[in-house]
Amino acid sequence: MKAIDSLKPREQVSEKFKWQLQDLFASEADFLAAVEDNRKQADHFERKYKNQLDDISTIIEALEVYNDNKKIADWIKEYAVLHSDTDITNPRNLERSRLAESVLSEIGAKLSFFKSEILAHPEEALAEIGQKAPKYKPYIRRLLLEKQEQLPFEIEEHLAELAPVLNQPLQIFEQIRSNDLDFGTFKVRGEEYPLSFVLYEEYYMYHSDTEIRRASYDQFSKVLQRHQNGMAAVYYTQVKKEKIISEARGYKSVFDYLLVDQEVTREMYDRQIDTIMKDFAPIMRKYITHLKEENDLDVMYYADLKMDLDAKIDKTVDIDQGRDYIEGAIQPLGPDYVATIMQAFNERWIDFSRNKGKRTGASCTSPYGKHPYIILSWADRLDTVYTLIHELGHAGQALFTEKKEPISSVQPSLYITEAYSTFNELLLTDHMISQTENKREERAVWSTMISKTYFHNFVTHLLEAGYQREVYRLVDKKKGFSASDLNRLKREVLEEFWQDTVELEEGAELTWMRQRHYYRGLYPFTYSAGLTISTQAFLNYKENGQEAIDQWLEFLSLGSSLPPVDAARVLGLDMTGNEPLIQTIKYLDQVVDHIIKLSNSLKND
Repeated sequence: MKAIDSLKPREQVSEKFKWQLQDLFASEADFLAAVEDNRKQADHFERKYKNQLDDISTIIEALEVYNDNKKIADWIKEYAVLHSDTDITNPRNLERSRLAESVLSEIGAKLSFFKSEILAHPEEALAEIGQKAPKYKPYIRRLLLEKQEQLPFEIEEHLAELAPVLNQPLQIFEQIRSNDLDFGTFKVRGEEYPLSFVLYEEYYMYHSDTEIRRASYDQFSKVLQRHQNGMAAVYYTQVKKEKIISEARGYKSVFDYLLVDQEVTREMYDRQIDTIMKDFAPIMRKYITHLKEENDLDVMYYADLKMDLDAKIDKTVDIDQGRDYIEGAIQPLGPDYVATIMQAFNERWIDFSRNKGKRTGASCTSPYGKHPYIILSWADRLDTVYTLIHELGHAGQALFTEKKEPISSVQPSLYITEAYSTFNELLLTDHMISQTENKREERAVWSTMISKTYFHNFVTHLLEAGYQREVYRLVDKKKGFSASDLNRLKREVLEEFWQDTVELEEGAELTWMRQRHYYRGLYPFTYSAGLTISTQAFLNYKENGQEAIDQWLEFLSLGSSLPPVDAARVLGLDMTGNEPLIQTIKYLDQVVDHIIKLSNSLKND
């Protein structure tokens, strides 16, 4: 799968690089039949339970049926979305996606009475539901978070009907990013190279050849710049929508509205951003300065940030090698975990291909009652192995939680969800370090961990969060914004973090155009929160062995059965304070110093 081959149409990609969506529905006919059945189930549910939820036993009975219906609805949604994610240029995929979205919003509107009628009961009655049916206690806890913001039923029904429209900003963004943007080609030393969103973010951004890396960045940025105004309008629609809904639901600030579902406080949110900007930034400046020196660069440009510390070390890894690395890395989690995760390769849970119309980035979705699906664009690099083991961490969480929790409480708070994935990345680093006694190879692994695990989650996403916070502050003040405002805000955050260690050439400010996380509320900051938890859990494992692994597996299986702060306490962590984050930053400072020490040692050998 060389870079030059990755612009192929989807139909020309070998089946072995594609996931097996037939495990969701065996055929298109089965999918359409499920759509119709789900409609009928919703009609029946409405006839049987609307205005009938007068007693606890009826509510519990209805919850069972509601969850069964939701499970099928999720399969329908994922079947449609997963097709579109791999090829948004295919009209049939777009048609299927819009059919599913339309039908599910219609069903959502029909069933919107359910929450409204449950929340009409006093809190004591709802607590009784949790006592009589303990598996629904987490659902009731989270439902009560919505009690203060519940609108009259008719309005909630209309909002559910409007879901396809309200969700359009993300869909438009993805259409522009994956379908409309034509990045063309660029030339270096007379040779022409193809460019796309996926190619830049998964291949050229890490390229060892400085001319290729910078030329691809320049071309990539030029194309983004031509579309910045349209992208800004789409993003403005998203945040304006969130502000209007937050006010309608009684919140003074859009931050308060968006943090409710995460079950964390504004103080925890602000502290995560502020502490990393203040205390971790100097450590990353130290690392980036070392990166510049080791690569003999006169200037460290923004385009150079993801380059390797040692470009001469071969980090080529094919899929089979990546599989072996992953299997070795997750051994500490026990044979059950290993066997569960390794099914992903044999049963084609993963879409490896790079093709036209495939969305960039990586993610894992886990339809309840089915196996997870992982999307990424394999680039034959060690970085991609980190990406894959990250997503397999999400898959493991979903599968192990599903063994204990109903669909209503399988999904944890966003605040902790990235802990499961990043813990696996740390296991990968630990495994690879254990496999070498060569200083240069050891340094390469440590630097990959810094540049992939921590740079990506502690820096890239954190800087997204810092920028996003400034955008929402504008929105809270009822101020609008344009592309130039977003460019200014993004550049200011980058300048504050990197200061004079990085030259922010033209295009750095356009990074806000590259991330779909902005369309998922206050998601970006949670990466660093999750990584704080996983780092401390990993260090606990290194000190206490199996006892710590047992704690981790318990944490892994919690879903939303506990609020995130209580879930972290299972690992012995108090996330209401700053200590776990401070200790994580100290650990990273030690790692960077160790990398520099290895570099000095190599020069003296």
